[in-house]
Amino acid sequence: MPLNHYVTLGHSGLRVSPLCLGAMTFGEEWGWGSSVPESEAILARFLDQGGNFIDTANGYTLGHSETIIGEALAQDRSRRARVVIATKFYTNLFPGDPNGGGASRKALTAACDESLRRLRTDYIDLYWMHAWDKYTPIEETMRALDDLVRAGKVRYIGLSDTPAWKTTQAQLIAHFRGWTPLVAIQIEYSLVERTVEHELIPMALELGMGVTPWSPLRGGALSGKYTRENAGRAQADRGARVTDFLNERTYIIVDELIRIARELGTTPAAVALAWVQSRPGVASTIIGARRLDQLDQNLASSDITLTGDQVAALNRVSEPPLMFPTGFQRMAASIMHAGATVNGEPSQALPLWKDAPAKRY
Repeated sequence: MPLNHYVTLGHSGLRVSPLCLGAMTFGEEWGWGSSVPESEAILARFLDQGGNFIDTANGYTLGHSETIIGEALAQDRSRRARVVIATKFYTNLFPGDPNGGGASRKALTAACDESLRRLRTDYIDLYWMHAWDKYTPIEETMRALDDLVRAGKVRYIGLSDTPAWKTTQAQLIAHFRGWTPLVAIQIEYSLVERTVEHELIPMALELGMGVTPWSPLRGGALSGKYTRENAGRAQADRGARVTDFLNERTYIIVDELIRIARELGTTPAAVALAWVQSRPGVASTIIGARRLDQLDQNLASSDITLTGDQVAALNRVSEPPLMFPTGFQRMAASIMHAGATVNGEPSQALPLWKDAPAKRY
């Protein structure tokens, strides 16, 4: 799907590009990011290609990521109006201050004002809770976010890296109390990390939340750079974030990505991104890049359409372990429908009563 073929995010009217530019790499404070000129070039290329969705956070490169975006867009205020800026609160940038981070009313209100200052804007289009704060009642967080929306500082809200049960609680509280609802969730999702399919993806589909996957290449593990042939020799900028997942399962997935990439005349990274973007519930996939050539390689995924056989092959080699009650639910369809096909899904009559007489007792 081309970048300028926009989609609405969850149960909202917010139009976003199918790929979102992740700005965690903007700034060199962490030792592996992009310089300011390179970050500005990446941002300009993404916008010029039709992308309009940018994702950052107050903690990315200690706030420098937000500053880079703010200064780049401040040069053209009309461009700011056309861009959907998403940022996050939660990270504590003030060591020793127990209220400097988290999702309390005090912390998130202060974080919002600080992000607005760094971004040099009057409003944030999409404000994420970066992770679940187990010490703050979720109703406190949701009411504070609703107040920010009513004050005009925030347009839409979402939750990142939060359990399905807590996200569901937040959404239902918002609906029943007439507060601003969640329009999206941000979760790790890739061919390596598919356990989100058990609870988080079905929840998002049921409750009207778009899905924006982060780390769709698992930090580069699925880029094609790391193969079984160079195992232990290729250096990873992000260290254990990548190397801890370079195991036999990942190499099998990478082998399949390389095979399909050759069939399509593209890169393994583009195939991996196209797979994520095609998954049910996914609205906009977050891509990151430290260099312009990496951005261009990732953007190439928008021109790829995987065949049914290619998707099935990738699904097969990346099948996640079943979590209860997922496995039971698969059997439950047969108990319920006893061999009938309903809504296009076939079932099988279980052996225990397949040959039983039609007599009912």
